[in-house]
Amino acid sequence: MSDTHRVRFEPVDVEIEVTEDETVLDAAFRQGVNLMHGCKEGQCSACKSFLLDGDVQMGRYSTFALADYESDEGYILLCRAHAFSDLSVELVNYDEDMIRSGLPVRTIESTVVETEDLTHDITRLRLDITGSPDFMFHPGQYVDITIPGSSEHRSFSMANISAAEGYLEFIIKKYPGGRFSGLLEDGLRPDDPLTVTGPYGAFTLRVSSDRRIVFIGGGAGMAPILSLLRQLATKNSEREVVFYYGARAPRDLFYVDEILQTGASIPGFTFVPCLSDSMPENSDDIGHPVENGLVTDIVDRRETDIASCDVYLCGPPPMIDAALPRLESSGVPKEQIFYDKFTITAAAES
Repeated sequence: MSDTHRVRFEPVDVEIEVTEDETVLDAAFRQGVNLMHGCKEGQCSACKSFLLDGDVQMGRYSTFALADYESDEGYILLCRAHAFSDLSVELVNYDEDMIRSGLPVRTIESTVVETEDLTHDITRLRLDITGSPDFMFHPGQYVDITIPGSSEHRSFSMANISAAEGYLEFIIKKYPGGRFSGLLEDGLRPDDPLTVTGPYGAFTLRVSSDRRIVFIGGGAGMAPILSLLRQLATKNSEREVVFYYGARAPRDLFYVDEILQTGASIPGFTFVPCLSDSMPENSDDIGHPVENGLVTDIVDRRETDIASCDVYLCGPPPMIDAALPRLESSGVPKEQIFYDKFTITAAAES
């Protein structure tokens, strides 16, 4: 049995217990402390922190996430750090409200309710979780779903707003040769079991802010944004909200009616679908005006004061990589930008 140590996080004055055979991040998840994180695999740097005192051993990680010189200076990745003494850790990226509102990560069994094709390459998956009434998540979070017959998993964000509804709803992009995509094409049937672990993620609504909200999404990044929109609608929020959704062609747009119906309960809501490749011959075919161009270009053109907004990004990694430097050059403070960045493997089906 491995030894147990204490980890103290500064400057938030939070302590957890951690065993030597689990990472610091996993120990935090287990105890409901929601530290900033992304891939959980040593690839993205979201959990990078500074070791003030103590002895850690690091598992394998990418030097893109933690450069050698940063490691030499004392920086660590919490998702790869194992404690071998009591630790004092300074968090680099954190949101104190988020940390203290964390939910314990749990592994539960679910069953498939249904799958439905929303476009030629995007499918809705609904899982029954009525057998796990204590499971909870915050709107905008995600879970890992284990691929049956393996130890691998894929990460997917929930599109609904509460586990109390008795189900989890996912919007999943299908990729040729994808292991989970293949199950969606021909494999999953109603009542099939799937193991779910979570919740994870910091893509949650900062309710203490009254700033205007800019959502920027693409592909299956629709899921957590729709979850947050539904949350805003049910809470009768008075914050102004605009949702930019990027797609290639009219056939890639979906849930337009659902978005407009949900947005009708949010004063000042605007939906801006953006098509990069081809436009519809008649916008009536979509039922809503459409902009032509890359979603990041259209945001640049329309948002003249984005630095005063809270910006939520979710979509393919190239979209996020393109948007982040543009937001920085527009003066948006880092603490007003929220996104979950997965590794390529996870992002390929999330």
